[in-house]
Formats: sequence, structure tokens, C-alpha cells
Amino acid sequence: MIESRVLLVDDEEELRHSSAQALELAGFRVDTFASAEHALEFIGFSFPGVVISDIRMPGMDGMTFLQRIREIDVEVPVILVTGHGDVQLAVRAMREGAYDFVEKPFTAQMLAGTIRRALDWRALVLENRRLKAVAGKRDDIEQRLPGRSQVMVDLRYRVRAIGASDADTLIIGDTGVGKEVVARTLHDLSGRANNPFIAINCAALPENLIESELFGHEPGAFPGAIRPRYGKFEHGRGGTILLDEIGSMPIDLQAKFLRVLQERVITRLGSNEVVPLDVRFIATNKVDLEQEVAAGRFRPDLLYRLNVATLRVPPLTQRRADIPLLFLQLVRESAARYGRDEVEVSQNLLAEMAERNWPGNVRELRNAAERLVLGLDTASNEINSSEPNSGRLADKVAAFEKGLIANAIATYGGALKPVYESLGISRKTLYEKMQKFGLDKKLVATDMSGESDGR
Repeated sequence: MIESRVLLVDDEEELRHSSAQALELAGFRVDTFASAEHALEFIGFSFPGVVISDIRMPGMDGMTFLQRIREIDVEVPVILVTGHGDVQLAVRAMREGAYDFVEKPFTAQMLAGTIRRALDWRALVLENRRLKAVAGKRDDIEQRLPGRSQVMVDLRYRVRAIGASDADTLIIGDTGVGKEVVARTLHDLSGRANNPFIAINCAALPENLIESELFGHEPGAFPGAIRPRYGKFEHGRGGTILLDEIGSMPIDLQAKFLRVLQERVITRLGSNEVVPLDVRFIATNKVDLEQEVAAGRFRPDLLYRLNVATLRVPPLTQRRADIPLLFLQLVRESAARYGRDEVEVSQNLLAEMAERNWPGNVRELRNAAERLVLGLDTASNEINSSEPNSGRLADKVAAFEKGLIANAIATYGGALKPVYESLGISRKTLYEKMQKFGLDKKLVATDMSGESDGR
């Protein structure tokens, strides 16, 4: 059994240490953090614990921290610590998904009781997910990377095969397809799941500080370096380092990174001491790095060393059949995140969305789902005002009809009687159209409910 954990985040050192000491005496395993950014690196879809966070902190505050956690997993219990004047804010946080809040000053016994209830609830969530996977329902990977198109089935197979290994991995995919989601899934499947997941955006690092950010530095290494500092690589020891958009890494730094990959050691700026590094590297890029190599912007030896395993995440244009059910899932997640009632999505809208091009891929689709949930009503307007797709009318009608039938089958969990009744067609006609469009009721229904009704 995985040991339960309590992540305690508070910028006040004295309060952080006294609270941690009291909770450890109460029998909890406590990890303390001065900032939410560092704590976020330890939270994944299979995180077996609870998060306690002050609501007002410099940098990332408690409310932003709550939203970032819910983007990773909406069922991680978050307990917010508030001052007397923050109770109204805490109540709002409860509506937005916080598990509970405690008001300062609080007793260790009161906080411990809230933590125990939260840990019991989290244990039930994780056990329920495990039982669903054993019963053949959608497992964690399918929930994170949904879709019944063959490209997504193949992607999940490769993620499962690679995830448990320590192999360095290269992930290629267009903007917004979910490359970081794939990377986090690989991390959570590995033996490093309870250690840090450090995401580094290579395109956003300032060029004059990039070496210090990655390798760390000693005092006096450069003007302004007053005290020693761990770099991102050293901070992630025991865990996973994600190098997002690695193609943006300066060419001179690529040689130094190649040595890190080959020897698994680093040397801080201003030091001669070699520091061993136990990490797994995952890199992402929008375009094939072979193109960057051909253009002279990326070292070929670094590419060959990095892509021990390569995963390609397909854009939505390559899996249009997944769009309606993916949109329904995103609408449900958005409704839960914002504390709203579930939104009714018409079959016509879903069919239209499957025909639309989504250059921002899943990220753009998620934004449309959130606007719909928030009542902005822009999703259908944008679709109706977009340029019509080219093609023959018969092809468009056939695609529209196929989308309607597929979504109806998913809505009724594979039961066909309510499908043909709701569509106003006979059972025979429904079977003929399913055969014509290659629709398998088990595959269509499973993607939404995890199992077929069987009728």
C-alpha cells in the first residue's frame, strides 16, 4: 500500500514548522514547502494524500494553487488555511472545489481531524479508480488520454509500455494536443511517481540565466550570485525533468546538456565539483527534431541520445470521431471545476464541432467547453460563424448523420432502443446506418461510460 502524504504549504516559516511538527506527532507523514510552485511538482493523478495551503502567499496564492491542482486531478483534497478576514474567500474556494478550510488560529487536533477525513476520502477515490480498471472500465490513462480512434488506442498502448521504464522519451505533437499530459502520465506510471515532476519551458528561459536556472551556481559565479542555488536539474533528483520545446534550447547549451544525458552528472556554475543526477528526461517539441537538425539548429548526437523512445500525439484533425465525446468530458470537468450544474449539449452542436478545425487542438476545445459552462454561449456562435468546410453536400450530410448516431449511442450507453426511438427511425434503419458508417456500439459506448449496456 502506498503511504499517505500531507503536503503543507505556507510562506511563514515558524507556522509551517510548528504545524508540521504537530501533525507528525499525530502520525502523519508531512512534507513542507515555502511556495506553492514547488509543492505542485509532487502532485499527480495518483497522488495518495492531501494538500494544506495558506490562502494568501506571495507568488502563487492559495486560490491559484487550488485551480492548478484541479487541472491535474479534480479529486485531490485541498484544505485552505485562512485568516479571520478571508472566510468569505474560503467559502468561494469551497464552491470552486476546495475540500475544506480551517481558520487561524486553529488547534492541531482540529486540523488532524480534517486531514484524516480528507485522506479517507482520497483513499476511496483511488480504490474506486483501481476497481474500475480491474473491472474493465476506463482506467487512469484512458481518462487522461480519452478517445476510441486507432491513433489514441495506439498512443495509450505505447504510454503503458514506456511509462514503467526509466527510458528518456521524446514527445512530438502540435500546440495544444496534450504533450505535457502525456509526460505527466509517463511520470505517474514510473517508480518516480512520488518524486518531483519538474517542467521547464526551454523557450521561456532568459538566455543570460539559462545555465544558472538548469545547473545552479555557487556564490560569486557571476555578478549578483550572492548565495548558492540548486538548479532545476538538481532540484528534480529522483524524479522526472520535462524539457518543453527542447528545440528552442540554444545550440551552445545543447552540448552541455548532451553530457548530462550521457553521464548523468552536472557541475554548478562556479564549481568544479561533479554532482550525480538521478532523473528521467522527457522532452517535447512541436515539430520533428530531424527538421531542426537539417536546418542546423539542433545537434544530431543530442537527438539520437534523447529519443530512446518517441511518442507522437495526434492532432484533433487525425481523430475527429473523438471530438464529440472529448468535448462532453471537458464540459463535465469544467462544470465540476467552476461548481456549475451540468450543461445540456445538443446532438447538433456536437456534430458541428466534429466538423470544425481546431488549430489549438484539445486546449482550444477545452476553452470552448469552459465558455459554454460559464454561460458565455460563444461555442456554438463561433462554430456557426466559421468558414464552411469544403466538400460535397452528400459527404457533409453523411458525416453529420454519423455524428448524430454515434453521440446518441454514447448518450444511452450502447442501448439501441432509446437511440432509434429518440432519432425517430426504425431499428432496421439504425442497424443499416451503423453498418454503413462502421459504428460498433461497444466501442462508441465504452468511451463515455467505460462499459457497454449490451442491448
